[in-house]
Amino acid sequence: MPNSMQRSAAQEHYARSVSKAQMADLLRLIRGQQASAANFEEVSRRLRTRQQVGRRMEVVPLDKIVGSVGRYQDFTKEFLPRRSASQERWTKLDAALNALEHLPPVELYKIGDVYFVKDGNHRVSVARANGLDFIEAHVTELEPPPVPLTSDDFQRDQWIVKAEYADFLKDTQLDKIRPGADLLLTVPGRYDILRRHIDVHGYLRNQELAREGKPHRLSREQVVASWYDNVYMPVVEAIRKYGLLKHFPKRTEADLYLWIAQHREALARRFGLAPLDPETSVRTFAETHSERPLERTLKGLKLGLHRAKGNERPLGMSAEEFEDARNRHDAGEIALSEAEMRQGSKESPQERPEESPENSPEE
Repeated sequence: MPNSMQRSAAQEHYARSVSKAQMADLLRLIRGQQASAANFEEVSRRLRTRQQVGRRMEVVPLDKIVGSVGRYQDFTKEFLPRRSASQERWTKLDAALNALEHLPPVELYKIGDVYFVKDGNHRVSVARANGLDFIEAHVTELEPPPVPLTSDDFQRDQWIVKAEYADFLKDTQLDKIRPGADLLLTVPGRYDILRRHIDVHGYLRNQELAREGKPHRLSREQVVASWYDNVYMPVVEAIRKYGLLKHFPKRTEADLYLWIAQHREALARRFGLAPLDPETSVRTFAETHSERPLERTLKGLKLGLHRAKGNERPLGMSAEEFEDARNRHDAGEIALSEAEMRQGSKESPQERPEESPENSPEE
């Protein structure tokens, strides 16, 4: 049994832990980040992982426990206790642990590579507060999610993006149509833009078939495959050719695809151009955009000099390419936003606010 000194130390430990939780909450509020441990019900619902596939005893790394079934609001992401957590329960467990008493195993759910507390939130919190690395647990494993899930995803709120990606894959079946395709984004709320790109591509392709007098119309699966092969991958191949990801170290090829699509549409509107081919789109984007601060400054200076010389075409585009794009536009080749307006959509993919490389110079 804990003695009075251990119980007093536990009270002080609880107060310090609550203070740390308050500071962690404040910092995440300033940064606009989610502060609480993850809500198991929300995660499992959005990832559609409900079916149990096994149950066993494990020794679980504490840093892989990211959320709770019912008490997620009582603890921070690091399982620091908030004042809504039971002080009496927390201090009794802390005193018992420091009196070298054995605590019973906790009950956890496992999804992917992360765990959620079904029973034992205070035990997890006390174990982490005392610097332990592992905890005994009865683990119920759920079916694997459609996208990989790690503890780091919950520190950076990337699990939300992965849940949206799972919805995108379910809707498009792209992972089945093109196994190995990787369209993971880093910013929430952008998969609807990809869906609209696919829809507009299908509209344009079916318009071409109609003009050619062909009765066939592309199925949804054929539209997705055609968009991936003929729109998305050519841009990705140009991104790789120019080594563009090294200028955006925390982004993905899918992120850059969307930014380049936005850049291409902006050029088409500003200069009255037909859609640029993938390589020209990537090359002109690379001339003016970077997330590395020094590169961004230098590219801004270069763009300023380009404009100061009276150049009317985008930086990185030859006079011949510029004239050709104008002629094609005058001949009827339209940009994606124009096509979507003709399709009858209320909002074009590029008229909707998107996150673009911060403080990058725009052409």
